[in-house]
Amino acid sequence: MTTVAPREQRAGTREWLGLAVLALPTLLVSMDVSVLHLAGPAITLDLGATAQQMLWIIDIYGFMIAGLLVTMGSLGDRIGRRKLLLIGAAAFGVASIVAALATSPEALLVSRAALGIAGATLMPSTLSLISAMFGDPRQRGMAIGLWVTMFSVGIALGPVIGGALLQVFWWGSVFLIAVPVMALLLVAGPLLLPEYRADQADPIDLASVALSLGAIMPVVYGLKELAVGGNAGIAAMAIVAGLTLGVVFARRQRRLTTPLIDLTLFRSRAFSTAAVAMLLAMFVAGGTYLYVTQYLQLAQGQSPMAAGLWLLPAALGLIVTSMAAPALAGRFAPAHIVAGGLLISIVGHLMLATVGPETGLWVAVVGFSLTYAGGGPLIALGTDLIVGSSPPEKAGSAAAVSETATELGMALGVAVLGALGTFIYRTQLVGSPVGGEAGGADTFAGTVEAAGRLPGTEAGELVAAGTQAFTSSLSTIGLVSAVLSAVMAVAIVLGLRTRS
Repeated sequence: MTTVAPREQRAGTREWLGLAVLALPTLLVSMDVSVLHLAGPAITLDLGATAQQMLWIIDIYGFMIAGLLVTMGSLGDRIGRRKLLLIGAAAFGVASIVAALATSPEALLVSRAALGIAGATLMPSTLSLISAMFGDPRQRGMAIGLWVTMFSVGIALGPVIGGALLQVFWWGSVFLIAVPVMALLLVAGPLLLPEYRADQADPIDLASVALSLGAIMPVVYGLKELAVGGNAGIAAMAIVAGLTLGVVFARRQRRLTTPLIDLTLFRSRAFSTAAVAMLLAMFVAGGTYLYVTQYLQLAQGQSPMAAGLWLLPAALGLIVTSMAAPALAGRFAPAHIVAGGLLISIVGHLMLATVGPETGLWVAVVGFSLTYAGGGPLIALGTDLIVGSSPPEKAGSAAAVSETATELGMALGVAVLGALGTFIYRTQLVGSPVGGEAGGADTFAGTVEAAGRLPGTEAGELVAAGTQAFTSSLSTIGLVSAVLSAVMAVAIVLGLRTRS
């Protein structure tokens, strides 16, 4: 029996407790992103992962979520959102255990892909259940605001909790955080959450799902192959194949009555500006976070716990600005608030662009804190800008684009900026006088491990060369991110100037 809260009914204690349950997956997803970045160096050393494998391990999760979000939303409409949420929670817990026990990069990659598939069930299910539980518009707005805030809280807690775990246990412990959280969701969900099933569910177009993933994955593979000096011919063919499938995907969406992604929405300049800005913002955040976490541990020699604490100011800044932005939106144009935040991010990225082997730790910490604080307004207001720039009858499709842009942007940032950083690191290290001593290592962690097998003087020279190459990578990513943030700020002001 489908139960849906009447629209005129105000939510009571049961609904607010249900919201707390729904906040758990959001908290976990954001924590999962941050703790894995901290665990990257340990995974590289323990499993012997190459730079390319490590990038895939990190970002396959986001690619699977982005590619399956809309599909899982349609599946939830058919079988019930609560049922799908609980199935996904169980699968997420099992996949987390498998990931924690992985003994090879390939096994960890497969389990991360499984985590992404399970994770894709969480976001659309929670949002639709919140809408069903909170009939009063003001309560629903407050509930969604609190739910979104949990994303920022997860980012804040992730580095500290993950750092503490890595300080005491092995890297697999960061995946096991999910197990008790999912267990609590499985126990409390049936008691506090209503079931919700749409009267008429959209058909699931599996061909579009396959084409969307087929368009992204080969391009990313090609870029990573080029970054690590792989076969240029194979890389070029993969990129061409991906772009071709992307064209086929776009043509199919225009023909379908209920497309996976409604491309007609992008005819609106305001909508396309807001959606691309959201994607680019997460793109920049993903790549920057990847390199700052490694810089703290490898270049500055911080323990995982200490690195997590150094990342805390950035997470707290994100919480403050993401919570302040909605309040400011009552007095200023949301587009101007977002653009102002991006200006703060630009300053932070430019500070990261100055990082070198002799730079003080505070430069990276302050720079990263400014980049995250400046992105808070876009995270808080981005979905509203995207949905508000679309026709009311297409609000659901617009929200799906917003969620997809968020996950896809983060994954692409790790993939593309990570590949760029790897290319710079590898090129500079190979060109250094001691590059041959690295034994072909294409990661900073691998270089440090190789240095441990050398005599004192040679080891110091190799680590110094690796530090120089790695900070060059971080500096380049900071500069690229600053340029992208500037482009976003200008585009938002011009493209959304009609929004009040």
